[in-house]
Amino acid sequence: MSFWIGSGAGFSGDRVDAAGPVVAEIARGNPDGGAIIFETIGERTLALGQLARQQDPASGYEPLLPEIIRPILKDCIDAGITIVGNFGCANPKAAAEAIRSIGQEQGLEGLHIAVIEGDDIRGTIRLDEHEIWDADRDLPPPEGEMVSANAYIGAEAIAESIRAGAQIVVTGRVADPALVLGPLVAHYGWSWRDHDRLAAGTLAGHLLECGAQVTGGYFADPGFKDVPEQENIGFPFAEVEADGTFVITKPAGTGGLVDSRTVKEQLLYEIHDPTAYLTPDVVLDIGAVEIEEVGRDRVAVRGARGRPRPDSLKTTVGFIGDWLGEAEISYAGPNAFARARLAAETIEKRLERRGLDLRHRLDLIGVSSAFDNDAGTLWRAAGENDPDLWPEDLRVRLAVSDGNRERVAAALQEVLALYCCGPAGGGGQRSRISPRIETRSYLVSREEVQASYSFL
Repeated sequence: MSFWIGSGAGFSGDRVDAAGPVVAEIARGNPDGGAIIFETIGERTLALGQLARQQDPASGYEPLLPEIIRPILKDCIDAGITIVGNFGCANPKAAAEAIRSIGQEQGLEGLHIAVIEGDDIRGTIRLDEHEIWDADRDLPPPEGEMVSANAYIGAEAIAESIRAGAQIVVTGRVADPALVLGPLVAHYGWSWRDHDRLAAGTLAGHLLECGAQVTGGYFADPGFKDVPEQENIGFPFAEVEADGTFVITKPAGTGGLVDSRTVKEQLLYEIHDPTAYLTPDVVLDIGAVEIEEVGRDRVAVRGARGRPRPDSLKTTVGFIGDWLGEAEISYAGPNAFARARLAAETIEKRLERRGLDLRHRLDLIGVSSAFDNDAGTLWRAAGENDPDLWPEDLRVRLAVSDGNRERVAAALQEVLALYCCGPAGGGGQRSRISPRIETRSYLVSREEVQASYSFL
């Protein structure tokens, strides 16, 4: 019988009610149990988690963890569905403690919760001894303090902990597909030298890791690619066979869709070389992968090939960056474009007058933003158009960045001052200042990274 494994989250901030239908479907269709994964870590999430942990030693894990776990924990334990998540972020042990507390609230005593560690190498990494990842080689060296360093570890510790009886596995930075590969290796007993099966499990993980992206999320384009019930989109699960072939589908009665298009888009997501997708467990080759629609919302995937894993692990290092400031104000009604343009020009002249030569960008949202450049070429040129074509609903946005928070705040204050010093009719001013994190990735020998598990 196939092993069913689903996705309950694809990033930090995903829908907190998405996992329920997936758990219910696995419980109905896979009576011997299954697994559900939660992927909630991004490149900068770990650095932000480390900063949170510095402020409070009991924090640093996924902020939405209680909302994610509370609705499905008892159902998973009752149905024998293993929960695997990287929602431990910078503090997996604290996340495990939080899950234990939720279990106690629900009368679940003696939960077997495994904590995977070893990805955090901040205390041992020497940046000058490691090759920088090729995509970051042209970036200038970061100037701020290092706050995190996490290697992308693989699925071995996850698989070992499940074989040892883990009902819940909490990780920090593991490679996203490893969340799926670990339960599959534990269930089927695949050898770590069976590269084709490891590749197949990694491919299943790659398709599931972003949650709804394979079931119609981040896909809809009305009139071209229509997705039913976007508000009720079903998260995916895979029915995986012992030979590594699998079917991607979603729970009955949910919105979204699974077809060859959604699977192909996710298949190619973040793939640089289709014949050599590097992961900590295997080098995945999708060059011969076949995709076949075998029913409504059912797509079969086969043909993954694998080669031995690389000798080094990608390690993402987070550094304190500069400050980002944003301020906006709206102009509407007749002649709104001319007033908004005057507001933007006034901001520029005020920054120059006050000697605030920090990096900045001005947008007239409604005329230009996504397709403009830092010089504001599009909104400046729009002034040459027929005034009858000018929009009457615009929002002026100033964005600034600098290492000095006070200078950023001073620049944003000029947008607030437009209330009484700017063109007529400005309103709805909002502003905020946020610290930024810079990341760089390095290649670290896997001998320097020791992944392990322990039970809470």
